Amino acid sequence: MSVLVLIPARMASTRLPGKPLADIAGAPMIVHVLRRAAEAQVGPVAVATDSPDILAAVETAGGRAILTRGDHASGSDRIFEALEMLDPGRRVERIVNVQGDLPTIDPAIIRTAVSLLDDPQVDLGTLGAVIRRAEEKTDPNVVKLIGTPQGAGSSARLRALYFTRATAPSGEGDLIHHIGLYVWRRPALERFVQLPPSPLEIRERLEQLRALEAGMRIHAALVDDVPLGVDTGHDLERARAILEARAAKGV
Repeated sequence: MSVLVLIPARMASTRLPGKPLADIAGAPMIVHVLRRAAEAQVGPVAVATDSPDILAAVETAGGRAILTRGDHASGSDRIFEALEMLDPGRRVERIVNVQGDLPTIDPAIIRTAVSLLDDPQVDLGTLGAVIRRAEEKTDPNVVKLIGTPQGAGSSARLRALYFTRATAPSGEGDLIHHIGLYVWRRPALERFVQLPPSPLEIRERLEQLRALEAGMRIHAALVDDVPLGVDTGHDLERARAILEARAAKGV
């Protein structure tokens, strides 16, 4: 099935303004994300942005970018606009939304997420990882995925039942950190962007709850590590250290 990878990016970050263009090992952060997405080799990749500066940086690096409206409420709305512009013939059937602040993401987990839609019952695929650090279990900025295993004897794939900022579920067992990478079946994305924000989405400030409340089926693959999301200056320095070390090794 035809796959398109879209990376939403905007300049107006509240905690780290202008972060898509922050220099990491000699290239803007958004270019690193573009390269990781291309290395996944699941389909063509484009950046969807409201910033001419981001568009210019991507094109200078040899990538493809498309200018979208500046009033989108979410990355999902932005990638839908880009999809409509890039694929008016409706050949694309799966749309991958890779967040533009994941410069160290492993291309392999993008492929893993795409494979979730091989199950025709799944509307939307995403990722999770077992929480290893005790402080993250109670951190509201670490979103928890609550799901039930799919497949006999397998815990590597979950059907999502809920997402929350609370510490859940209670009792003994692992907690799952939700990784905000999504693979949409096209009709599901089209339906999602036409729906109003749902009650639980508003309460938890998690837009994926809109899909669950609308009855969409979300599956999540469990991976070993959570990719570094760059939200603060400290995160940016960590990303620089990781990618500069890789560059020094020729990786």
